[in-house]
Amino acid sequence: MAQNFESVEKALAEKLEGVQLDEVTRILYGRKYPSLSIPDSATQLASTGNFQLSAYTISASPEQTRAPRLVRVAAIQNSIVLPTTAPINAQRDAIHQRIGEMIEAAAQAGANVIGLQEAWTMPFAFCTRERLPWTEFAESALNGPTTAFLSKLARKHDIVIISPILERDEEKDDVIWNTAVVISHTGHVIGRSRKNHIPRVGDFNESSYYMESTLGHPVFETKYGRIAINICYGRHHPQNWMMYGLNGAEIIFNPSATVGALSEPLWGIEARNAAIANHVFTVAINRVGTEVFPNEFTSGNGLPAHKDFGHFYGSSYIAAPDGSRTPALSRVQEGVLIAELDLNLCRQTKDAWGFRMTNRLDLYAKSFTQAADPEYRPDIRREK
Repeated sequence: MAQNFESVEKALAEKLEGVQLDEVTRILYGRKYPSLSIPDSATQLASTGNFQLSAYTISASPEQTRAPRLVRVAAIQNSIVLPTTAPINAQRDAIHQRIGEMIEAAAQAGANVIGLQEAWTMPFAFCTRERLPWTEFAESALNGPTTAFLSKLARKHDIVIISPILERDEEKDDVIWNTAVVISHTGHVIGRSRKNHIPRVGDFNESSYYMESTLGHPVFETKYGRIAINICYGRHHPQNWMMYGLNGAEIIFNPSATVGALSEPLWGIEARNAAIANHVFTVAINRVGTEVFPNEFTSGNGLPAHKDFGHFYGSSYIAAPDGSRTPALSRVQEGVLIAELDLNLCRQTKDAWGFRMTNRLDLYAKSFTQAADPEYRPDIRREK
């Protein structure tokens, strides 16, 4: 896998042009979104900070009885700043400073809701199997240093921030969770969502640190719309997306940390499929870069011991309920992706396609229940 390969979009643009490029883009990504005009100040921050800044408009059809429901969403993908051998507080503080710069650019570009990547405050150390020092990154969702840092930015810019962290549950015996904290535009914590599905695949065997959530599929009513968070591995489970949709989500964020050799062919498909199937917008966010750890680790899969998981390939994107999607951010560079969404598109697509009408959820629920009982299989026909 070429770690210096920038993106599919850049490769296509280098080889195709004009109508041919437009048609390939239409077939791959659906309709072509117009670029969203953003202030020079935001562009300058991105240039000075050496991160990508892309912005698009995802429109809906005009309606006679409803005004457009416009919200600007930002997805931020970043690398760690200091080596994994640096002191814990120094690593976290350096990432805070870096993300603060990127949030400032997103806010100046008019973002209303900003989503960060999975465990954004730390290296993705869970697959080393080492408890220490990595569990020292865990912090309170309600009053930890990261929530305090982001709450000030949320108040300052009147924005909602989704902050996935390693949570130390101080309310419940210091148990550790993989958690997304939802911070309102007032700076207060609205609530939290936790990772529903824990991978046990190669290096990504994370149950040494935390287990599956017991919170279900919460949806948060914010100033800018109803949002939900489907953390990382949960994107492989269609029922997980479906439950957030059934609970009323209009935008589902998928903060992730995944490497190229494992999942890249799946990445552009899953969040987009979820947007189509559930009549929602989805925001797929992946970290970027290669993180090297001080001690070798093995995965129980026969591969030699190694000090990194591979390349986190970024490629964050936003998908719409009509099946279209934005171009992705870079595979190798940090970036901020902004899209102005018209949430009216959720209902318009629901009316046009009617997937929710034809779900037949009661039938499936019955079948799932029956399938769980091996003694009762009425759909298997046997000779009498």
